[in-house]
Amino acid sequence: MKFAFMLMGPYDPTKDDVLFQDGSTRMIGVPDIGTAERIAAELRSQGYKAIELCGAFGEDGARRIIEATGHGIAIGFVTHFPEDDELFRKAFGN
Repeated sequence: MKFAFMLMGPYDPTKDDVLFQDGSTRMIGVPDIGTAERIAAELRSQGYKAIELCGAFGEDGARRIIEATGHGIAIGFVTHFPEDDELFRKAFGN
């Protein structure tokens, strides 16, 4: 199965794109949700069956990626426990 993990931040997907193992696992950095939507649609057309999104996408971003892939592949997104909110604010500066 082909699987991807997408990170959103100060990335350039033309450079920040890594294949693991035999090419079935991929990690891609994207700068914004629009780029992520485009790449997610491309991943689906390339036969990827699942994309996991970093926490920066949140629920709304995950829904946009689900729409961009035509509800055709599994999309998940990373979350954390509410009691760790302060730790995440400190770590990511917001």
